[in-house]
Amino acid sequence: MDHRTPTTRSLAVALGAPDPSTRLRAAMAAGTQPGPGLVDDLVARFGVEPDFFVRDMLTWALTRLPAEVTVPQLVAALESDVPQTRSQALHTLSKVADRAAWPSITAALLHDDAEVARAAWRAAVVLVPPGEETALATELSTELGRGDLEVRRSLGRALAALDDAAREALMRARSHPEPEVRAHAEATLRLLDDPDSDFAHEVDLATTTRNRDAPC
Repeated sequence: MDHRTPTTRSLAVALGAPDPSTRLRAAMAAGTQPGPGLVDDLVARFGVEPDFFVRDMLTWALTRLPAEVTVPQLVAALESDVPQTRSQALHTLSKVADRAAWPSITAALLHDDAEVARAAWRAAVVLVPPGEETALATELSTELGRGDLEVRRSLGRALAALDDAAREALMRARSHPEPEVRAHAEATLRLLDDPDSDFAHEVDLATTTRNRDAPC
């Protein structure tokens, strides 16, 4: 039996409406008058919602609820077979900012799906417990050289957000046998020292410098 109120049931239906503006308004209403009766419906939309702005509003609506209500559902969503569900759950956990989710976030740091991994990196630097920043940086540094420029930019920003806790791992990576890892580490060190620098330019510069200095 559905014990939700008529309003909650109506919002649940609207969250699946064909019109994205209707879905957006429903998610906004769910956050404006938050209630636990819509948590399942909001999380269920993660994997099927095609509109970025609606997904962002789903996250906002969930942040309006107590963490003890949302975090278990979000952690459960990390077991989904749908990458978009996992990445949106990680994004939402970073906004809820409850460290009870920390073990589940670390389990996703090396995920095969780039979007899931990127979301995990961003969440990890927000939720890392005090004193574990260096260990996190060491683990993240194993992903240096992965993916395209956008993936590398995400990892670079995550490492730079850890500030000096990431410096030692990045310095070690400068001697890695793979040139792409070395260039990524070099560009990230420059980003750490100058957060406003152009990461793409720094990658190109690091790659050019490394190639120029390589033995013939």
